[in-house]
Amino acid sequence: MLMIFTLERVWWIDMKLEFLGTRGNIDARTRRHRMHSSLMVSYYGKHIMVDCGEDWLGNLSDLQLNAMLITHAHPDHVWGLKKGAPCPVFAPQEVWEEIEDYPIQETRRIEHRRAIEVEGIDFEAFPVDHSTLAPAVGYRITDVRMTILYVPDVVYIPDRDEALQEAQIYVGDGATITRSMVTKPGDELIGHTPVRTQLTWCQKEGVPKAIITHCGSEIVKGDERVLRSKIRELAHERGVEAEIAYDGMEVVLR
Repeated sequence: MLMIFTLERVWWIDMKLEFLGTRGNIDARTRRHRMHSSLMVSYYGKHIMVDCGEDWLGNLSDLQLNAMLITHAHPDHVWGLKKGAPCPVFAPQEVWEEIEDYPIQETRRIEHRRAIEVEGIDFEAFPVDHSTLAPAVGYRITDVRMTILYVPDVVYIPDRDEALQEAQIYVGDGATITRSMVTKPGDELIGHTPVRTQLTWCQKEGVPKAIITHCGSEIVKGDERVLRSKIRELAHERGVEAEIAYDGMEVVLR
């Protein structure tokens, strides 16, 4: 049985997700959505950070990190590393090409669709459509019992069925709830697909729970109680549970 607890502070669990930041690349910010989107995965005392945007520049020393992974090279996902990193950093080649001048001491290259073990947890990078200038991946995160797909910026997941296979939680892009933010200036789609579409992905692939992060202006500047109800209704129509993440939220998996 999957048991998910959303708590402020829990210290006694095998695997924990902590949303260090939930704000997208926007000017607006609130107490609930103050820092650029970043996820901390904790497992048996080890702490792995996924993404490190500009808000995190100079703010990493207290996190006691063992490793870090990057999804893509946009400012709200990697500019926090401009002065280096306190731990090994894992990223696809496309990211390293963009940040080759960053003073990162321990660099690790991740290959697409090849799972690697980082501090006891498997991470598999799935390419996603989002930006042609900064190609992105989502991470399928798996321990011995749980699988989560973390995709904070996304238009489309080419290998969606494999990325979401037997996943218990989908963590997705909150740039927009129902309005399309997808464009096609050339041969490829770029931008952000709505939460509504991502919930349909969960329905089709049998994922029971979705958590929305990387929140855009619609959520950050809006009435979150109303928007939370709207997202839950969209999710209920698809047989899925859904909630909006906020800075500091912890999801404990047992």
